[in-house]
Amino acid sequence: MKEYFLTSESVTEGHPDKICDQVSDAILDELLSQDPDSRVAVECLTTTGSIHVAGEVTTKGFADVQKIARDVLKRIGYTDPRFGIDFEDAGVWVAIHAQSPDISQGVSANKKINKDQGAGDQGMMYGFACNETPELMPFPIIMAHKLTHRLADVRKKGEIKGLGPDGKSQVSVRYVDDKPDKITAVVIAQQHIEDVSEEQLRKEILEKVIKPVCGNWIDKDTAMHINATGRFVIGGPEGDTGVTGRKIIVDTYGGVGRHGGGCFSGKDPSKVDRSGAYMARYIAKNIVAAGLADKCEVQLSYCIGIACPTSVHIDTFGTNKVAEEKIIAAVNKHFDMRPAAIIEHLKLKRPIYSKTAAYGHFGRNEPDFTWEKSDKAELLKKECGLKK
Repeated sequence: MKEYFLTSESVTEGHPDKICDQVSDAILDELLSQDPDSRVAVECLTTTGSIHVAGEVTTKGFADVQKIARDVLKRIGYTDPRFGIDFEDAGVWVAIHAQSPDISQGVSANKKINKDQGAGDQGMMYGFACNETPELMPFPIIMAHKLTHRLADVRKKGEIKGLGPDGKSQVSVRYVDDKPDKITAVVIAQQHIEDVSEEQLRKEILEKVIKPVCGNWIDKDTAMHINATGRFVIGGPEGDTGVTGRKIIVDTYGGVGRHGGGCFSGKDPSKVDRSGAYMARYIAKNIVAAGLADKCEVQLSYCIGIACPTSVHIDTFGTNKVAEEKIIAAVNKHFDMRPAAIIEHLKLKRPIYSKTAAYGHFGRNEPDFTWEKSDKAELLKKECGLKK
């Protein structure tokens, strides 16, 4: 029997880093809604009572950054100064300028000819899929996201009183023979107001958040750590400075598989950090959905200004049902990995990105998440000659 343990974490939409991701993507969405060809690279930083926005933008549209940032704070639930920032009184500083023409010429060259739009940067991107869950995602990150999403739900619906927007989850899972067997530990950190007792809070989070989400995956031996320091009153930007792109593992596969290092939020799809990673997930998911492998990781790499990937690598970790060479040949035949082709096929010029900026970019049944479709699975299965 092979036994090992894996852990993943998630954060709520009120976590300082996630505030920044959501502001960056809300600005991107506003510009794409007016000009689908907008080039956007917007970063955000938040600390006590303030949001700072900077970046490079080339667009025919206009974004009222002050209003967008305040609307994001209000939607999250930062409506009370006790939580470290509030949408009405926060200071919003903006420093946005035009994109470098040196970058622009590499992206724009030949874009009308054979989809030869160059990549917006160099780098490598990874996509991953496995058959541990219906979402074809690693089990620990799916559970961690469900916990943080539930924390936000009980806060917004008032099912647990006195909660703040900031929170985190962590889930440790025992695997037996490469399959999830049980959750061995759950960690929850949840911001709350001063006059909420920790004892009552722990009881309510256990009964209204952890048990409904985790179900039979937990038992009496599962370790429960809820606000383990004994207090979480100072949170949000007051307790921790937030920055766009600092939760790249939360955004992807929870530490399972590799990561190329680039973040997603605030970047238009000409940036292959985003579009390339979405395509890599799309490919990996279709391979697993086709039954060609139980687990699959796809690496794509690009050079700035060059359309075709500099490399394509597929690793099925020995779980492949047909030769990997067949899988790679089928992928190269049926997936166009040039940036313009990715953008067109996955319809990435739409204002769809705000909803990606919390609770993960992958494994979500959202119609706008086109990279989550498994519409090429049957084609791959047929191409590889897999009968079952």
